[in-house]
Formats: sequence, structure tokens, C-alpha cells
Amino acid sequence: MRFREGPIGDPGSDGRRVITLASKKELRALVERMNTGEEEGGIDVIGRGFDAWEAFQADHDFVPAAGGVVLDEQGRLLAIKRLGRWDLPKGKVEKGEAVDAGAVREVQEECGLVQVELLRPLTSTWHTYERKGRQHLKRTDWFLMRASSNEKLTAQSEEDIEEVRWLDAEDVRMMEADTYPSLLPVLQAWRSLST
Repeated sequence: MRFREGPIGDPGSDGRRVITLASKKELRALVERMNTGEEEGGIDVIGRGFDAWEAFQADHDFVPAAGGVVLDEQGRLLAIKRLGRWDLPKGKVEKGEAVDAGAVREVQEECGLVQVELLRPLTSTWHTYERKGRQHLKRTDWFLMRASSNEKLTAQSEEDIEEVRWLDAEDVRMMEADTYPSLLPVLQAWRSLST
């Protein structure tokens, strides 16, 4: 689901449906249908008479997070396996911490690395989840980083990380089949680096 402002028109070249909503109640009903799987993603939402994005944010606790798209000397991608699924190192940004510093810290903690070089911002992703009866909206800012494959990798078990590994392009294709949908745009950004 994406939020946009009028005008109402064709869905555009990406084929997304456009849904115009007239109230927060209609927005909440749409979100509920998406959460239950009754409504598929790929929707652009326009609020008529209210700011749909603002209303959506008001219904969620905001969670700032940051992560690393970490490459080694061979251009391999650093990945973690958490709770049986492949992921990239990331986590919540601590209060008062700069987002880029939080990204480096999370990579170091989750993977056991000491030397991590921050290169530049890469992309951002958003996703929602429920915890303890509250809805959360997490924005993860992803940064391109470099580290050496000569450093020993250590999985942070207290964060339920089972494995840390450098993945080549073929391994990343395997990862895409067993990862979170919100991670796919990050992997696409990684791929675009080599084109």
C-alpha cells in the first residue's frame, strides 16, 4: 500500500490500483482487509477530505530502524538467518542515536564484526507488525557498507540469529525465496549497484 495525493487517474505504468477513501474509518477497514489477506497489496491510497498517510501513522507506534547492505572484497552480500528465515542485519535505532550510527552498530552486534565502513545511504523500507496488541509502523533506513570477509562472523544468539554468512549472487536468489517481502526492494537496490 502506498499513499499519495490526488488527482485520481489511471493506475499508471506499474499497474497499481488506486483507491480513494473518504474517512479514517474506511482506511482502517482497508488495512484490516489487507491484514487478513482479503485485500491484496499493490494499492495506491488517496484520502479525500483527510490526509490518509497522517491517519495511518496515527494508528501506529513509529519504530525507527536501520540496517546494512554489507559487501565484502568479492562483492558478496552479508546475510543473517533469524528464526529460520534469511534477512539482512538491522535493528531499532536507539533514542538519541544517529540513524547511520545505529545501522553500523546493528551490523556489528548481529554479525560480530569490528570494522564496518559506512559508504552511503541506499534505500528505505516500511512495514507494519503487531506486538502486545499495538500496531507498529517500522521505517528501516538501509546503508551500503563494506566489511572484510577476513573477520570472523559471529551470530548474535540473543537476537535469535542462527547463522551469519556471505552470499554470492546465486545464494541471494535462494535467499529471495525465503525472506520477508519488505526486504525484496533492498535486494533489488543491491542488484542495481552492479548494473
